[in-house]
Amino acid sequence: MKFLGFGLRSVALLFCAWLTLAAPAKRAPWKHGQTTQYGDITFELGNQTYLANARHPKAILGGDCAAAADQQGSLVPFTVIFAEDQVVTGDYLEGIIASYLEGDDVFSEGFLEGLYIVHNGTSSKPVLDTSALAYINSLAPKHLFLDNTYEGGHSSKSIPVTYIAAPNGSDLSAGPYAASISERSVAFSMVYRLYRDTYRDFLYGMYESNDGEGTFNPLELFQTRFWGPMIPIPSRIYSWGDPRPFAGYRVAIKDLFDVKGLVTSGGSQAWAEIVEVANETAQSIQRIVDLGGILIGKYKLAQFASGADPWNWQDEHYPFNPRGDGWLTCSASSSGGGCSVAGYDWLDFAIGSDTGSSMRRPAAVSGTYGNRPSQGMMTLSKVMPLGAATDTAGVFSRNVHEWVHFAKNWYVPEMHQDTSITGLTPLEAPDTYGFPKRILYLTDYLPLKNPAAEEILQAFIRNMTAVFGMTVENFNMTATVANTTEDVPKYGALGNATNVLNTMTQYQQVAKPLITAWNERYDGRFPPIDPARRAGWKTYNESFYTDELYNQSLSVKRAAVDWFESEVLYSTPESCSESIMLWDIGTGGLPSYREESLNSNPNTTAFLAVTPPGAGISGASLCPIYGCVDHTIPIGQVSYWSNVTFVEEMVPVTVSVIAKRGCDFMLWNMWEKLADEGVLKTIKTGRTAF
Repeated sequence: MKFLGFGLRSVALLFCAWLTLAAPAKRAPWKHGQTTQYGDITFELGNQTYLANARHPKAILGGDCAAAADQQGSLVPFTVIFAEDQVVTGDYLEGIIASYLEGDDVFSEGFLEGLYIVHNGTSSKPVLDTSALAYINSLAPKHLFLDNTYEGGHSSKSIPVTYIAAPNGSDLSAGPYAASISERSVAFSMVYRLYRDTYRDFLYGMYESNDGEGTFNPLELFQTRFWGPMIPIPSRIYSWGDPRPFAGYRVAIKDLFDVKGLVTSGGSQAWAEIVEVANETAQSIQRIVDLGGILIGKYKLAQFASGADPWNWQDEHYPFNPRGDGWLTCSASSSGGGCSVAGYDWLDFAIGSDTGSSMRRPAAVSGTYGNRPSQGMMTLSKVMPLGAATDTAGVFSRNVHEWVHFAKNWYVPEMHQDTSITGLTPLEAPDTYGFPKRILYLTDYLPLKNPAAEEILQAFIRNMTAVFGMTVENFNMTATVANTTEDVPKYGALGNATNVLNTMTQYQQVAKPLITAWNERYDGRFPPIDPARRAGWKTYNESFYTDELYNQSLSVKRAAVDWFESEVLYSTPESCSESIMLWDIGTGGLPSYREESLNSNPNTTAFLAVTPPGAGISGASLCPIYGCVDHTIPIGQVSYWSNVTFVEEMVPVTVSVIAKRGCDFMLWNMWEKLADEGVLKTIKTGRTAF
């Protein structure tokens, strides 16, 4: 015990000597930016811009901070370290700082201006040994804070050493902060690195206000030189100790989903004008937050979730696709979702909706993983509707394993839709490894237009058959439907029924309220909306679109689904879906441009959403009609001659895979297996997907 006391006194003497000798480090200077309308503060460290959530600090810790207090009230960049060991060494601290620099895109050495070391081990008397003091000396922080479990009695005129209370529970986590130091306390505010939305895929950034009410703030900051919003991205270090399954995942949200504190615009400034700020977050999005996900922004969409071509967007400027020459389409309507995931390493996932094709086509043209889930997999309360009985919610991703992990934690039974909405049987979605036996190659939609892309598809099929022992059969869905008995609904009736389901829901819940409010505000005027919805809303006939017609349309869809699940894609004791269908929702390996005139050569370019000759209906409509699951899977890329850059560029090649309703997890388990076998790859951001 005497030896331990002598050792502690020696450490204390060395500690004081270090404090006397510590020299100021040359770090990137702190530069104050501006105070936002919510009371938060932007600042610069070096060539990076950050936001500090100063209005609602993450933690306020008490202590005698008089020696360190800033009378001007300025924020100080701080690094918080949690140390478990009783004796903290220099190697230990150096390893932590190195892991911060390597594993996080927000942290930088500029945050070492202040250092707060927290003991989170079991020892009652932790110490910093001489090597730790030497390492801290090399960092030369302006402020050093220790929690009050460390030995006290140290002081210095050159660098104040402050002992403060340890944080309680999860009030504070490790990582970079902006600290406001007063005489009796220090407030640690979370920081966000502000990334420029280079491809202009977002409407605006957002961040959690930390007000304790689950409110989010929009970030109104804009990069004037390049015309793009700034997106606030928090440190990944904050989530390193968080056991929740989505901890630290950065997620973009389509502006159809309500988020508390924000206006849901549906891509329409007119709609944004008449609606109130959301007072509740959509249940589907709240689940992501509850599981640890970080919402970082609302992305652009085709207005009111239409399938509008790029050249028909009016209210918003169409988002940019990072692939190839940078002038390719992002498709619609979850346009900004697929293209932002393809463009930014700082984004992990994007949530979108799919009624007619709005997840699957954006995934195809951006070369990302995307899904239309089985009908009824996800509740869509507090989400602007298109067709209640055909709407679904999906997720974009670049990484197969992360995509599967996200899906298995997001699509859980308690999030399923009520059957009164879908008009279908209760959904069962087992997490099964009962894989299919056959691949149905849909000859009414395949082969791919580009022979080089078809070679990639054939190689993918060979890999699938080898891994899963499947057989391949040519299958014509159009002929199969046409040759059924009279009681099975044909494509004409199914197209009419789908149109009724989609038209009525949105008119009643969106169009009519908007038209009525705008008429009252602006002397009988019709609201300014994009052409995709204008004609249909103007001529809508409420005497034709009746509840009886809606219910009849639901019955037609139900009859089609029942037939499909008994005769086409059905379950067996061995397989959730005895077969899967392959087809193409994309461009067939040809470029499709955001500029209409560049798509004029049918041999070298492609328009989206064109039904192939001989197909009775757009392939994108198969699962909206039959309730099935449809995944877009990137499998390669091919070259093309750009009409914009006038050099050879690369365009993604994807395949669409359909399985029986409820067999979503069967497909995801297949993709994980193919990823383990090296068949499916993690997708790159930028010009090329691979």
